[in-house]
Amino acid sequence: MTVATFMPTFSPQELVHIQLRGLQWTVNHAYQNSSFYRKRMEEHGVKPEQIKSLDDIRRLPFTTADDLQKNYPFPLRAVPFEKIVRIHASSGTTGKRKILAYTQKDIDDWAIMFARCFEMAGLTKTDRVQIAVGYGLWTAGVGFQLGCERFGAMAVPVGPSSSEIHCQMLVDLQTTVFCSTASMALLMAEEIERRGLREKIALKKIIFGAERHSRRMRQRVQELTGAEHLFDIPGMTELYGPGTGLECMAHEGIHYWADFYILEILDPNTLEPVPPGEIGEMVVTTLRKEAAPLIRYRTRDLTRLIPEPCKCGNPFPRHDHILGRSDDMFTFRAVNIYPGQIEHVLSRIEGVGSEYQIHLYHREDGRDVMVIKVERAPNRRVEGDGELAEMIAQAIRRNILVRANVEIVDYGSLPRTDRKSKRVFDHRNLDNGN
Repeated sequence: MTVATFMPTFSPQELVHIQLRGLQWTVNHAYQNSSFYRKRMEEHGVKPEQIKSLDDIRRLPFTTADDLQKNYPFPLRAVPFEKIVRIHASSGTTGKRKILAYTQKDIDDWAIMFARCFEMAGLTKTDRVQIAVGYGLWTAGVGFQLGCERFGAMAVPVGPSSSEIHCQMLVDLQTTVFCSTASMALLMAEEIERRGLREKIALKKIIFGAERHSRRMRQRVQELTGAEHLFDIPGMTELYGPGTGLECMAHEGIHYWADFYILEILDPNTLEPVPPGEIGEMVVTTLRKEAAPLIRYRTRDLTRLIPEPCKCGNPFPRHDHILGRSDDMFTFRAVNIYPGQIEHVLSRIEGVGSEYQIHLYHREDGRDVMVIKVERAPNRRVEGDGELAEMIAQAIRRNILVRANVEIVDYGSLPRTDRKSKRVFDHRNLDNGN
């Protein structure tokens, strides 16, 4: 079935023109209508008329999560209250929530971006899209539903309900697309296997995000569900929500909607651009957002631009999967480590399951200890645990230059969740009595 396209076509030169026009509009809109941005720009000695090229974005000050929390409850607001039709809030765990406002145009733009995601994933109007993410203040559930309805497929808005209800809907409604967090996708895949439902469902595609996930987890989910394609979807409340880009069927990175926002990849320490292909922090500037525009917002997410053209043929630029967060780094024995580095090592070792945890302790002799709990792969014999643990420990020592104690645990013994899985447990402050 042919569907109407939500995907515009333009040349690189046309995209530059779109971005410059959008950048100039955003800076002027924020300066004229947001007291926060006007004060911040005046402090940095920059005015809207100075933005004459895309390179001039470097004149602009950065915005951070702290700015959003300090200016609670309506940070960055750049429209009268009567134009605000909705708010959403982040699922942050520290301080006050980050509340973002939306005008009707913001909602409409978000729907278009999300419809593009469904189009890129190859959906048609005959698809049935089961939504297993949270509704309410969180952007995810309503965002998936908004995009699904704009695209024209059937939305099945179950939300983060019990596995019993999700399995019933998968079987009874013959759902073809499942949308969830990565952890929820694994949980449901294992539930499908446990209940023997593989031949009773019609699942073809899974769209998941909200957290890092390993190659091993993807393989396991695909193996258990029989889904033809798994798609990584990025998104954050500050930047509309999920739907601001999607992994394509070539599965070589995420195409992002560069006509709606500018993406810079900067060194998180120097805040200078890194060369294309190198890892840095994502910094975003919106081009059309009315209620709460973003100007050089530091997301803390780490990724890299992929400069080569994509084999899928889509001209939209790409960034890699989210590799971690600049503020997720922990220091162990004077070595700075991101959880994604450990995950990368584990994903390359045969016999390892999809779930792991990192535990950090402080011994009485003053030394720090790292214990990595790793699930063995399904059907792997317990007798091989010692050899597997040593293999993992050697790989971590070789690749990350630290020593870790590795504990192999039963498959399925580490917690599964319908939300984001916690990977790092730093007990050192507790050990010190703080």
